[in-house]
Amino acid sequence: MNRRTPQKLMRLTAGIVGISLLTCTFTNTQAQEAPKKIDSSYNNTYYQGRMELFNTLPLQQKGIVFLGNSITERGNWSELLPGQKIMNRGIGGDNTFGVLARLEMVVKAQPKKVFLLIGINDLSRALPKEVILHNYERIINYIRTNTPRSTLYIQSVLPLYEPLTIAAYLKNKKDSILQLNVGIKALADKYQLTYINLHEIFADANGDLIKEYTADGIHLKPAAYVLWIDYLRKKKYL
Repeated sequence: MNRRTPQKLMRLTAGIVGISLLTCTFTNTQAQEAPKKIDSSYNNTYYQGRMELFNTLPLQQKGIVFLGNSITERGNWSELLPGQKIMNRGIGGDNTFGVLARLEMVVKAQPKKVFLLIGINDLSRALPKEVILHNYERIINYIRTNTPRSTLYIQSVLPLYEPLTIAAYLKNKKDSILQLNVGIKALADKYQLTYINLHEIFADANGDLIKEYTADGIHLKPAAYVLWIDYLRKKKYL
């Protein structure tokens, strides 16, 4: 019979504990270093339908492009700006990845002005701010390179009124929106572009979207678009 002395048993136990701790540390290190999965999807059936529509419409050369997600899509820009050549290039649910994928048709029109507003759907997927801003920079560079005579306006992400939002992914986004807007403004400054702070005109004293301007906490009522256009005119962006 192989008898172990107390000293040998202590050394064996210490060795096993050491191996367990090493394995645990290695496993934790692997978990920390594992890359976070990024949800870059955008090409759903609604996106495809909007793209089919855009492809059938005549290009409004040297016009004004409003580029973004559902907040842009729901704006009746042609009615708000009568007599102007307008291209509404908003797609509900779109994100910075989706905008990047469809810039070619935007620059083909060689627009006089482009008003960009995108980012809330990126935040709703909990995408890192660095990823969103990297896409923003790619969008900026693509437009500047392929239609250099266009004036690009970078608009801030709007606030939310969370008491009216239903989806969990739209909750607790106030700080994320503010932080993203800081980064967006920094990019506008870097490339000497006009940054339009829509957040300040649509936010109440608590930094939330003014309740009277929304029915669901995120999308705007018609009166808010009138305020939006009046602000752009006041600033002489239109």
